[in-house]
Amino acid sequence: MMPKAHPPAQGKLADNVVHFARVLRRAGLPIGPASVIDALQALETVGIERRDDFYFALSSTLVNRREHQQLFDQAFRLFWRDPQRLDSLLQELQHGLAGLRKPGQDRPAISQRVAQAMLPNAPQGKQAPQELPPEVTLDARFTVSARELLKKKDFASMTPQELGESKKMIAAMRLSLPEIESRRLHPQRKGGRVDMRATLKQMAKAPGGFVELRHRARRRRHPALVILCDISGSMESYTRMLLHFTHALTNDRDHVHTFLFGTRLTNITRALRNADVDVALDHVSRQVADWAGGTRIGLCLKEFNWHWGRRLMAQGAVVLLISDGLDSDSGEGLTGEVERLKLGSRWLVWLNPLLRYEKFEARPAGIRAILPHVDFFLPVHNLVSLSQFGTILANLGTRRSARRIHRRG
Repeated sequence: MMPKAHPPAQGKLADNVVHFARVLRRAGLPIGPASVIDALQALETVGIERRDDFYFALSSTLVNRREHQQLFDQAFRLFWRDPQRLDSLLQELQHGLAGLRKPGQDRPAISQRVAQAMLPNAPQGKQAPQELPPEVTLDARFTVSARELLKKKDFASMTPQELGESKKMIAAMRLSLPEIESRRLHPQRKGGRVDMRATLKQMAKAPGGFVELRHRARRRRHPALVILCDISGSMESYTRMLLHFTHALTNDRDHVHTFLFGTRLTNITRALRNADVDVALDHVSRQVADWAGGTRIGLCLKEFNWHWGRRLMAQGAVVLLISDGLDSDSGEGLTGEVERLKLGSRWLVWLNPLLRYEKFEARPAGIRAILPHVDFFLPVHNLVSLSQFGTILANLGTRRSARRIHRRG
C-alpha cells in the first residue's frame, strides 16, 4: 500500500517559496521555474511540520553547486526566521550592505551578495549619499570611474552585479608568456648556425657555381602552463572568479593544464575547454567532489608529481600555484614535493589571496614550506592583481628568476 502523501500546503507558502527563489537568484544562484516547482513538490511530500525537513527539501532542489550552499544557508536563516524579529533583520542586512559588524558580534558577517539580494533597493556603503546642494559642482578630473573602483575591489566583497561585470573583464584578459627556445631546429634565412647538410645538398644541385649558405636556428615557442588551484573552504570566496580566469586562459592558448585540489587532486583540463564558461563550470562542479573542504597540499602535490609531472613538465612548464597555503596536514611532506615541483618547472609562481594584507606574515607551516621554492609570490584578490600578474609574466626572461615578492596593488 502506497504511503499517504501530506496534503498540499495552504496559505501564502507557495508565494513565499517563489519570493525566496527570487532572492536566491538575485544572489547569484541559477534557479529557474523548474527548480521552484520541484521545491513546492518536495515540500508537499515531506510536509512543513519540521524545520530541518523544510530546510533539506529546499536545499536539495534549489542548490546545484557546492559553492552555492553557504549563500543558501545565509539566505534561508534570514528569510525564514521569526517575523517578530524583522527590525533586527533589517539592521543586520544594513550592516551587511555596509560591510560592517555590530559591536561584540562574534559570528561571521553576512555575505554582501545575500544582503544585496534581500534588500535590492537599499543604499550601499557606510552612509547613504545625501542630495548635493545646487551650488556644488564636481570636477571630472578628480573623479574615479566605477570601472576603476571595481578593479581594486576584493572578489569576496563584490555584489552579484559586480561579480558579473568582473567576469566579463576577466574573459577579455590575455596572458602573454615569453617565448623560449626549444630543442628542435628550423630553416632560417639569416643568422643562427650554418646548416651543413642543406648547404651540401644545394651544392650538389648547382655544381661549379656559387651557393648561398643555408642556416638554421632553434624554434621559439610558448611554454606549457600548468595551473594548480586550491578549492578548500578558506579559498571559497575566490575560487569562483579564479575558475573564470583559468577558463579564459584555457580558451586563449594551447598547452594549458588545470588541476583542482582540496583533499584530492582532480584534472579539469578537458572540462574547461568548452567555449561556454557556464557549461564548462557546470561540468567542473559535477566532476569535483571536495569543494570547500580541507586542504592536503602535500598529498595532492605528491599525486601530481607522481602521475602528471613528467608528462606535462618535460620541457619546462610555467606552474601557477593558487592557494592560501593553509594546510590541514601542517605542512607534512610539503617541502620535498614543492622542491620537486620547482625542479621540474621553468618558473613556479605562487598566487596567494592572503598577500593582500600589508601585515602578512609567513607563520603557518604550509606557507613556510612553500615560500623558499617559488620564483614569484603574488597576490590574487582583485582584477588589479590579475593584471599585475600578467604583466610580470610577460616581462620574464628565459632564465630562471630569483624569488620575488610583490605586495598588493
